Amino acid sequence: MKQTILIIEDNAQNMYMLSYLLKQSHYTVIEAFNGLDGLKMAHDNNPEIILIDIQLPDMDGYEICNKLRHNGLPKNTTIIAVTSYAMGGDKEKALEAGADGYLEKPINPETFVIQMESIINSKIRNE
Repeated sequence: MKQTILIIEDNAQNMYMLSYLLKQSHYTVIEAFNGLDGLKMAHDNNPEIILIDIQLPDMDGYEICNKLRHNGLPKNTTIIAVTSYAMGGDKEKALEAGADGYLEKPINPETFVIQMESIINSKIRNE
């Protein structure tokens, strides 16, 4: 059985697309539409993978990454920023906040799961 993924994303269309693609690849998906719910769901469900949008209504994805990394989340949890923030330095900022990888929106539905799994496998190899 594939892993559980928590998606923290406030845009309903993006959430639908990510959930659909991941479920098609046999992942279990948990959805949170804001940072506070995402933090609670992460601690209640201990997903192996967390996908975080950076631009959220209540707190940004950088803050969420930081809180997850410093509040008891298992070290082997993979956090990936999935964001339309694509300016110079944004990827580095996400990685510094605790993300293991960074994927830009708009996502390519044909390659998204492969890109995500590549980040996960890279993290596993480096542990």
